[in-house]
Amino acid sequence: MNSDEKEDCECAPPQAETSPAGGYDREYEEPEIENPEASRMKRAAAKHLIERYYHQLTEGCGNESCSNSWCASSVGFSRMDNNTAAVKALELYKVNAKLCDPHPSKKGTASTYLESSAHSNSACSNRKMNDKDVHSVRDNFKDVNYLTEEKVYEILDICGEKEDYSPLIRVIGRVFSSAEGLVQSFRRSKPHTKEELKSLQGKDEDKDEDEKEAAACSAVAMEDDSPAASSSRIGEGPSGENDVQKLAPDEVSVDIEAVRRIYERLLSNDKIEAAFLNALVYLSPNIECDLTYHNVYSRDPNYLNLFVIVMENSNLHSPEYLEIALPQFCKAMSKLPLAAQAKLARLWSHYSAEQIRRMVETFQQLITYKVIFMEFNSRNLVNDDDAVVGATKCLKIVYYANVLGGDLDMEHNEEEDEEPIPESSELTLQELLGEERRNKKGPRVDPLETELGIRTNDCRRPLIPFEEFVNEPLNEVLEMDKDYTFFKVETENKFSFMTCPFILNAVTKNLGLYYDNRIRMYSERRITVLYSLVQGQQLNPYLRLKVRRDHIIDDALVRLEMIAMENPADLKKQLYVEFEGEQGVDEGGVSKEFFQLVVEEIFNPDIGMFTYDERTKLFWFNPSSFENEGQYTLIGIVLGLAIYNNCILDVHFPMVVYRKLMGKKGTFRDLADANPVLYQSLKELLEYEGSVEEDMMITFQISQTDLFGNPLMYDLRENGDKIPVTNENRKDFVAQYAEYMLNKSVEKQFKAFRRGFHMVTNESPLKYLFRPEEIELLICGSRNLDFLALEETTEYDGGYNRHSRIIKEFWETLHSFGEEQKRLFLQFTTGTDRAPVGGLGKLKMIIAKNGPDTDRLPTSHTCFNVLLLPEYSSKEKLRERLLKAITYAKGFGML
Repeated sequence: MNSDEKEDCECAPPQAETSPAGGYDREYEEPEIENPEASRMKRAAAKHLIERYYHQLTEGCGNESCSNSWCASSVGFSRMDNNTAAVKALELYKVNAKLCDPHPSKKGTASTYLESSAHSNSACSNRKMNDKDVHSVRDNFKDVNYLTEEKVYEILDICGEKEDYSPLIRVIGRVFSSAEGLVQSFRRSKPHTKEELKSLQGKDEDKDEDEKEAAACSAVAMEDDSPAASSSRIGEGPSGENDVQKLAPDEVSVDIEAVRRIYERLLSNDKIEAAFLNALVYLSPNIECDLTYHNVYSRDPNYLNLFVIVMENSNLHSPEYLEIALPQFCKAMSKLPLAAQAKLARLWSHYSAEQIRRMVETFQQLITYKVIFMEFNSRNLVNDDDAVVGATKCLKIVYYANVLGGDLDMEHNEEEDEEPIPESSELTLQELLGEERRNKKGPRVDPLETELGIRTNDCRRPLIPFEEFVNEPLNEVLEMDKDYTFFKVETENKFSFMTCPFILNAVTKNLGLYYDNRIRMYSERRITVLYSLVQGQQLNPYLRLKVRRDHIIDDALVRLEMIAMENPADLKKQLYVEFEGEQGVDEGGVSKEFFQLVVEEIFNPDIGMFTYDERTKLFWFNPSSFENEGQYTLIGIVLGLAIYNNCILDVHFPMVVYRKLMGKKGTFRDLADANPVLYQSLKELLEYEGSVEEDMMITFQISQTDLFGNPLMYDLRENGDKIPVTNENRKDFVAQYAEYMLNKSVEKQFKAFRRGFHMVTNESPLKYLFRPEEIELLICGSRNLDFLALEETTEYDGGYNRHSRIIKEFWETLHSFGEEQKRLFLQFTTGTDRAPVGGLGKLKMIIAKNGPDTDRLPTSHTCFNVLLLPEYSSKEKLRERLLKAITYAKGFGML
């Protein structure tokens, strides 16, 4: 072998290698100072050994009685594809695994391959090529350390002519396994002309290659060509000088379109694709080390290029990547500093919906794959899996790109309350107990959200639906009690999926909110007990409300008003309701009926606090109500208490109310469900093609009617009655109209309402976890009543089971009921006629035996969702007794 051929084998040893345990170790094979000739010989020997390991894994040694477990000829050896074999060959080389000698009976490629070093140097090339051609092709590309679109097509053309793609595979292995090389590759330059683009895209590639030899070459190329120090020259451009360009916040120096064209041409060739896969396995540990220990992004923002380039690979979601390559890459990518994540989000926000969906599916597939094949439980938490955690953190970047790229409304924000929510007089004691630190610990605003200057609620319509970010298999294995603990206490040490609420469904988030509310209740109870011991105060660990059923509004609202004024912290105690003259003990059921009765009274149109629209079946704040602000504050407190105590209310507000509670003002678009008739009229005004001024003759003065039907005039502009609406100013007219109807006209009422709501929920992660539509689901429950799902989850006690005669007749009877009768049954059994978050399948109902046949009616424990059902003698009697019980049910007694 001449000197040129020896140089062709040279390359720096790899920085990192995947270990069997899944981690990586930095390993330098050579001392810092070594004889160059000895160094070349060592690398040539390493290359030769890796090739032998590869052929041993793919072809075997030929000895049928071979006992080497890593030889294809051994009994019981599991065959592996060429990509896996290439990666495994590297691992075996690193651990100096046993290497078989070719058996005398072995004929073919492997034996010939091992005969001489000259053949080993040319084994990756096509057998039709002579040694001179092999040397000529390789010699042209041995100094290629970064790639451009033109260079790739040049190499591709030459390889196609020679019918040997090993030089291209070698270059891809060298560049794509090197952080330095990849950062420098595919830099933007002057735009291509149409003729140049046509010429580039018109070139064809030859696909007739030997798959096994290509994969072997890919493995050797990575071993030979991985950079010795990937971060040593980051920031130097092709010329060797610093090439940090001045870029916009949403720009990178890589030519993304060129990268897409390259992938489109190369990924269609299976042998070349293996080089990308193997290179990524080598690249990822080096990236992770660079970002963790070397702070490389702050020195060179162009380091972000390699993440952009890798994520353009449309095959990342394929099974070959899911085992090793993609998990390692996600773990490395999750180490990006906040500024780099924000820049990626801004860049990807310009992508199309399909491109965003492809990236979402890539990360979701990895999460699902790991969740399905790993047995996660309370001892083996999914929170500890690096691949799942890394993919979730990467998915967060795509999530905010999806928000940024959607239809944003950054301007219409509700003003903060002028007066802060009054603090409890127990603040000093809380500080002494460490309660203040606990309550304020944990993220309330996502750091990436802050860095981007955007909130999820600013997005009216994302590029792809938010529901596509939810991973149901993950929700099923997530131990929410542990996850909540990490969220509140160990944020820095343990990852909590509550910090990425977009991946959780409403049921899981509701469970997290339940834990938060319960712990806060126990905290208030503990503080109260301590106060009673220290200061001798009367022990009152609950928020007690004693009300008369006939005066429920007066009694409840007066009591709540006193508490809100004296000590708002008491609102965060567990609610305990007692109806005067009734024996029911409140374990949850009495509270449910209390809320139901209060809502019925408050939203009675005769009281005049809310108006009711017969067409939409929705309530809205009455702008001309005679009630004072305190009454609306108390209604807000009631809604907050319902969430805090996990009770569902039969409340019918338009979605804009929940958006306003989350800090966004109502706009023209919100009129679509709040006032569809007005919305349609204003929409027709905007679309009118004639002269608005001459044909419609409307001005910037509008009229409304009060409770007594009297007209009220309001000027949208000063002297609005003298300003005509024209084609030029009609957009402003519509915006001002919507602003008045949804914000200004009810400003006083809504601010008081919001203030009461925040008195209960101000320390809750409610706004952090939930979107407006999920808040509605939280308060109102699900409108879809699936009684088949309820039947599947119902449990039985006292001698009943799902096969009992009476149980079969019970479900047949219940399924035959009409919609209103089914709601009455739910009200009778659970205390509310709405399904919980997640539907009736999430309701744990118990049917217990209550004696033999009798004339007594069925009874229930609404606190525990228990139905006590006697074993009636016939189906007809069961139906008659059950209908009477649910129709005339009101009040509580002791059984």
